[in-house]
Amino acid sequence: MAGKSGTLSPQELRALRAQCDRSIGGHGLRTPADTIAELATLPQEDLEADIYGQDGTVAILEREVVELLDKPAGVFMPSGTMIQQSALRIHADRRGSRAVAFHPTCHLELHEDKAYQRLHDLIGLDVGNPRELITLADLETINEPIAALLLELPQREIGGQLPTWKDLKAQVAWAHGRGAAVHLDGARLWECGPFYDRPLAKIAALFDTVYVSFYKGMGGVAGGMLLGPEDVVAEAREWRHRHGGTLYNLWPYAAPALAGLRLRLPRINDAYEHARAIAATLAKIDGVEVLPDPPQTPMMHLFLRTTAKDFTSGAVRLATEEKLWAWGVSSPADVPGYRKVELSVGDATLALTTDEIADAVRALLPTRTARRRRAAS
Repeated sequence: MAGKSGTLSPQELRALRAQCDRSIGGHGLRTPADTIAELATLPQEDLEADIYGQDGTVAILEREVVELLDKPAGVFMPSGTMIQQSALRIHADRRGSRAVAFHPTCHLELHEDKAYQRLHDLIGLDVGNPRELITLADLETINEPIAALLLELPQREIGGQLPTWKDLKAQVAWAHGRGAAVHLDGARLWECGPFYDRPLAKIAALFDTVYVSFYKGMGGVAGGMLLGPEDVVAEAREWRHRHGGTLYNLWPYAAPALAGLRLRLPRINDAYEHARAIAATLAKIDGVEVLPDPPQTPMMHLFLRTTAKDFTSGAVRLATEEKLWAWGVSSPADVPGYRKVELSVGDATLALTTDEIADAVRALLPTRTARRRRAAS
């Protein structure tokens, strides 16, 4: 089914997914009907239309998250890209500097087509090694004024790693000591509580502004919130409007976010423990490496000693024979001979045992016969 490169076309991927009734990662193969059914878990009084983001379910969600993270104010927006650019623009304007510092794998740097430059005239300073967490020593190499330091918790592109609490506090103190704001890319902040063994509000308290997402770990449709001081959030509402994000009705995004938050935030500890159990099982398989090991959040990166062709052949077999969706694609790893995938533990993963997941991962590796042939060639 796969071409010589070992990849599948988008049409082939969709056809394979349609055959499956289980999934290894995240919350599974969710449909619009699943999202609509989840809305039934909300009390009727929590389902109310807004007008241009005012009142209704949007206001209920904003109040709930503001209270949860103990911040003065918060605003819902339909996109995390919009949220983070707005926050950094505000910090830069207020401090008279265009420079913002962030990790080389920051979402703004990798996935937003340099919008922070092209739309907001900001200067990005890459800090640290792309394969490691930022350290205080990395920050101390910055010799120019910066408007803001952006820290991502957890750092997705390196497997969901987190700095120690001591290191995190030291980095925040360094930035504040230089007059810079500290902004949290907390798209997955919800998943950090078990590692730090602290309430989410204690983590958020370190930061001037905080971004959280609702469509990743919480299983919403789209959107997130920016939280911080009242004046900053009020200005962010203006930037939401300028970015075209103040839609006539935002409740169709806010309602699934509210339902997902209430359903899934209480399950984070279970997801975290299951991730660690999965990693412990996978680490015993020859040809599998886990990063980080053990996982620090309900996510990890897996490095498989396989080829794109063998990986795809195994994924096709799992989908067609076992109706199990693994991963449609894999990425080449830095080490030749390995492929990389990301495993986020959600509803679907919790429904599978560690042995079931281990068997599925083994199916993505070359057979012993294939390995012997390659060794002999």
